[in-house]
Amino acid sequence: MSILKLKPSCKDYLWGGSRLREEYGIEYNGDVLAEAWELSCHPDGPSYITNGTYAGKTLQGYIDAEGKKVLGTHCRRFRDFPILTKFIDAKDNLSIQVHPDNRYALKNEGQYGKTEMWYVMDAGENAFLYYGFKKEISKEEFAQRIREDTLLEALNAVPVQKGDVLFIESGTIHAIGKDILIAEIQQNSNITYRVYDYGRVGKDGKKRDLHIEKALAVTKRVPMIRDKSSYPHVADCDYFTVDKLNLDGKVMKKMEGNVSEESFASILILDGQGTISDAGETLEFKKGDSFFLSAGSGKYTVEGSCDALITTIREKAAPVRIGIDISGADTKIGLVDIHQKVITGIEMKTNAACTPEELIGEIGKKTLRLLEQQGIAMDQCVGAGIGVPGTIDRKNGVVRYSNNIKWENIEIVKEMGHYLPIPIKIVNDADCAALGEAVAGAGKECQDVIMITLGTGVGGGIILDGNIYEGKGIGGSELGHMVIVEDGEPCTCGRRGCLEAYASATALIRDAKKNTGKELTPEEIFKGASQGDAELKKVVNLYIRRLGVGIVNIVNIFRPQLVLLGGEISGQGEILTKPLTQIMKEGCFGGEKGELPGIEIAALGNSAGMIGAASLI
Repeated sequence: MSILKLKPSCKDYLWGGSRLREEYGIEYNGDVLAEAWELSCHPDGPSYITNGTYAGKTLQGYIDAEGKKVLGTHCRRFRDFPILTKFIDAKDNLSIQVHPDNRYALKNEGQYGKTEMWYVMDAGENAFLYYGFKKEISKEEFAQRIREDTLLEALNAVPVQKGDVLFIESGTIHAIGKDILIAEIQQNSNITYRVYDYGRVGKDGKKRDLHIEKALAVTKRVPMIRDKSSYPHVADCDYFTVDKLNLDGKVMKKMEGNVSEESFASILILDGQGTISDAGETLEFKKGDSFFLSAGSGKYTVEGSCDALITTIREKAAPVRIGIDISGADTKIGLVDIHQKVITGIEMKTNAACTPEELIGEIGKKTLRLLEQQGIAMDQCVGAGIGVPGTIDRKNGVVRYSNNIKWENIEIVKEMGHYLPIPIKIVNDADCAALGEAVAGAGKECQDVIMITLGTGVGGGIILDGNIYEGKGIGGSELGHMVIVEDGEPCTCGRRGCLEAYASATALIRDAKKNTGKELTPEEIFKGASQGDAELKKVVNLYIRRLGVGIVNIVNIFRPQLVLLGGEISGQGEILTKPLTQIMKEGCFGGEKGELPGIEIAALGNSAGMIGAASLI
């Protein structure tokens, strides 16, 4: 079943009439029916399915059961269902109001802001609505006019008739006037700030609340251009694309459409009657009906005489992704474009001494500041990826355990969502670095890449068929914790003889001190060995042999196209890759008779983790 017929939730706001019940057949027992939420997953008024297996369930229940694939690939950038579609019957004037943008609404209200469009289905002879200001005014004048009850004098009154369309971006002051019927497609939000309400009282006998301070904060105090063209569409923005369907039942009596895997389709019947069908079923429709067609459901046919609005979700224009790479020492935050290039980035110390919530908050605030500095709206961001050291539960967005930053069972996706109102995904930081190199670095020509990071510890990422390989459970791969020497040196994981205990920078420094009695940096150790220091040469040779054993084991298991070395020690370049290649030839099963991978140094440096994190989206 791919065509779902929907039943709306109904609202009895005091300015409403009865036309939606009497003329559009909306089932409702009350006297006043102001709004019918025809396509909605909003908790304040969900729509319900009336046919098939999911009859009686909410649309959100269907999506939860079938998975977000029914929304389409273009909807992956939204945290929640993207739109809300409704009929509005304004028997009386609506309040003068404004809607906030995403950033302000999520920070202050915990839900999305609202951009919307109106299609006028019918209007009285002298009907008009308010749309922006007549001329630009200051914030002080705006506040003064509200106090002195002269605001209407400054607003732009627009006469309307049947068939008119207005696009109302967030921040636009507006109001529907009396004697107007409207079909509205909007962001999935129920946030409205009232500025003026004609002194009316609610059901409780009290004047309805106004939201003056919030309205002053979000309103664009300039005239709005009504004739914003969306040709060939009725309306088109990053949140929705709306097209008009007209069938006269004579010359044009049938329309064939196709619902691809990119987006679902919503069909809202404004007038007329007929049938809608696909290969498996045929449903009758009449004026006031609403249908949801799942993404990927393919061809469908509408027949009859009708006017309808068809809403889909298009691909984001000029999308930006956020890549966050958290390590024990520092955190890197980058904005990444569609070409896998870091537009800009910042680095901050990872303060493990503060609470996880405090650290996440600091990262979130710095990310918002970075966006603001670059003039990039949150609306332009399609998601954020985060690389975190430790054991990661990707499905639930939880860091189960991280020794490096002393975290345990931290719901990082939920916490970061308080700052970034976009889809957020997490993965182990070494996996992020590997993915970054695979999509934009030294491994971009390969589908199967193993990356080993040689730093304070030894991390590893496995990319198979272009995707991070983690196995079926949480935690992912821990290449640094394969045992290469039985009962060998103690490892940070509690075992002995791990690759990390021999191939990390920490292990190299430890072995050099044992042999020379000196505290040396990895760079000093390699430099001393190259200059002929016998003890340091022994240390370096042993280090390379131990690392080689680990690489041989990895290649024997995964047979990748390429092995990449990253991290602090990888800067030694050919001093590592040449002998390691020889060790691999001698140690791998089948030797050179098999198809051995190359060994190369990672190319992206500090950008790998940010690019890889962004590539999770």
